[in-house]
Amino acid sequence: MARPTRIAVQLQPQHADYPQIRAAVAKAEELGADIVFNWDHFFPLSGDPDGKHFECWTMLASWAEITERVEIGTLVTCNSYRNPDLLADMSRTIDHVSEGRLILGIGAGWFERDYDEYGYEFGTAGSRLADLRTALPRIEARWSRLNPPPTRKIPIMIGGGGERKTLRYTAEHADMWHGFGQAEVIRHKNQVLDDWCRQVGRDPSAIERSCGANVRRPESGDAFLEAGANLITLGLDGRSGYDLEPVVDWLAWRDEKNRS
Repeated sequence: MARPTRIAVQLQPQHADYPQIRAAVAKAEELGADIVFNWDHFFPLSGDPDGKHFECWTMLASWAEITERVEIGTLVTCNSYRNPDLLADMSRTIDHVSEGRLILGIGAGWFERDYDEYGYEFGTAGSRLADLRTALPRIEARWSRLNPPPTRKIPIMIGGGGERKTLRYTAEHADMWHGFGQAEVIRHKNQVLDDWCRQVGRDPSAIERSCGANVRRPESGDAFLEAGANLITLGLDGRSGYDLEPVVDWLAWRDEKNRS
């Protein structure tokens, strides 16, 4: 059975005060978005590099309380910033607060300023990926030992497109994958992920495929669907005041696809 087409909104926690973010989360749920994500950084990625910015996981605890239906998560958590067992406990707790609506997005990390200013070892891309590979089974093992356990199997979303390692780890551990790039890139990465699934004995259809799209170009959605992504994620920045009006067109597009 084909997966439904879904729309996620990523509220980038930069250049805004928290009341603006809180209002945007509530509005996204009201409009009918399927998922609301933030991201895991300590400084803005665009605009004023020293502008306003908030931490993601404490924010998710707030979102869990102020929403009722929408799934929530981080796109994506940097594995380097938290002990894997602690991250498992944090995610289990927010899973309970949200009554089973958390997605654990995770990746190897890449933004060097975060590492330098917060005292983490940046290492190399290879060392960060090795740490991610070690962390994933630790997270899963800790979930199995927590009391109370998670309310459901918390979906793991891995973000990144590395073909030799990231996509292999996705095939081994993830329920969702988020890729970056135009439709032709997503199509190719999906094929690589399918190959890894076959190699590790996993059904490729068990992994939901996600990608980002231009919030003002809902006409681009068809190409992403044809490339194998059924979850389209739209990024909104605090500098725009989290203008959700363009999301309405994407939600109408989603509903049309799910009716056909």
